[in-house]
Amino acid sequence: MREPLQELARLCQQHPKFLNKGGLGVALVVTRHAKEKGLPLNPDSLLTKGGGQVMGMGKAAVQKILESHGITKILTEEGGRTSRGSLGLMREYVDLLNSLQKEKQLDINAVELWWVVKVRLHFASKGPKLNFDTGKSLAANISDLLAQANELQSNSGGTNYVGAMLQHLVGAKLDLVLGVGKIRHHGFSVADHSTERKGDFHIDAMAIHVTTNPNEALVRKCGDNLKSGLKPLIITTADGVGVAAFQLRNGQLQDRVDVLDCSQFLTANLYERSLFQVADCKITLTKLLERYNKIVDECETDPVLKVNLGKPPGAVI
Repeated sequence: MREPLQELARLCQQHPKFLNKGGLGVALVVTRHAKEKGLPLNPDSLLTKGGGQVMGMGKAAVQKILESHGITKILTEEGGRTSRGSLGLMREYVDLLNSLQKEKQLDINAVELWWVVKVRLHFASKGPKLNFDTGKSLAANISDLLAQANELQSNSGGTNYVGAMLQHLVGAKLDLVLGVGKIRHHGFSVADHSTERKGDFHIDAMAIHVTTNPNEALVRKCGDNLKSGLKPLIITTADGVGVAAFQLRNGQLQDRVDVLDCSQFLTANLYERSLFQVADCKITLTKLLERYNKIVDECETDPVLKVNLGKPPGAVI
């Protein structure tokens, strides 16, 4: 049986325009129609008389929905304008809601809240920004990106943006070291809930686990890795290093599993790839983040995770 909220995320991945202000408006209006009329919905019944607009797609109607969730900021000033693209999004969304309703009694209130979180994120930020400070260490500049992800996370209603950024930063580094295509990348939510994969990244005899929360379940997975002949490696935050060491001691694996601080893991590689030329460090970090952004495009539904890089690599620092 499909999980409704995961299916919403998949829909946004297939149709990224759902996360633009117009797409968010369509989703909110159609969800409210589903709440009031019930499911299944007939998509043709959601068209205005002329057939060129989604019924209820006016500014006032969208704002009324948002205000019911305590949001007063204007999502869109375009009034009732609806593009052909919006009509297509409406039909795709109605099809998904109807199919999910057939499989399971859909919690439409939870669905609406899911879209409201996306609106809050749309308002909150355009994503982390690389604010490279030459007076700070490389590790401090990386930590600044994670701090911005943490700020997003505090407004996200539970989405682990720090964990997602951590995973894809490590993935980007591995791509630059090994070559693109040598490892498989997965969406963060997929990695979080997967029970069959050996780790977030599997390279020959090594299973790499990237986490902000080293817990007993992770230690058990490391134990399974060892039994399978794999060498587990945990990459986590600075705070997570001590937690991981404690958990590994409890699991009697303290001498068999390496634990690395993600910032240090990335920093060492950046210095190496810059040939320890300080002037080249920003360019090297920018190249890492360019690869990171491509991975986010391929694997995630929230564009807010992408890092705003400012000047392109090679520009005068």
